[in-house]
Amino acid sequence: MPAPAIAGTLQTDPRSGGIKKSSGVNVLPVVAETWAQVRDDSNADVDWLIASFDGKSKTDITVVASGSGGVEACSAALLENAACYGGVKIGGNSFVHFYYCPEGCPPLQRGRATMYKNGVLNVLAGCHREIDMKPGATEDDV
Repeated sequence: MPAPAIAGTLQTDPRSGGIKKSSGVNVLPVVAETWAQVRDDSNADVDWLIASFDGKSKTDITVVASGSGGVEACSAALLENAACYGGVKIGGNSFVHFYYCPEGCPPLQRGRATMYKNGVLNVLAGCHREIDMKPGATEDDV
């Protein structure tokens, strides 16, 4: 009986030892630093953050807004013309993250941002789940 076929080296099947490629996203340290502030129970000044592309960069992700006020304040600060990622403290001690891409987002950035999603959201450690964030969202919505 012949040995079972093993996937080729260009695939990521764990049996093949295939090459796993990075998405190429560069999440700047300020994102993790701000997220640590959101998760700090003694810090009432920051309970959400929004991260997006740093200026004209195609790979660097930085914090573009942060503050207090929960889901309502975060949803009011969502970008109108660029994809963004973020996290919010809800219910006193729970954390959620999101990916939001508005209608006004350029198509190439939309594709790139979707590809980077997992890499960015992995920096927002300790989240319970992903939520559907949109302008006008409230904590009751999530």
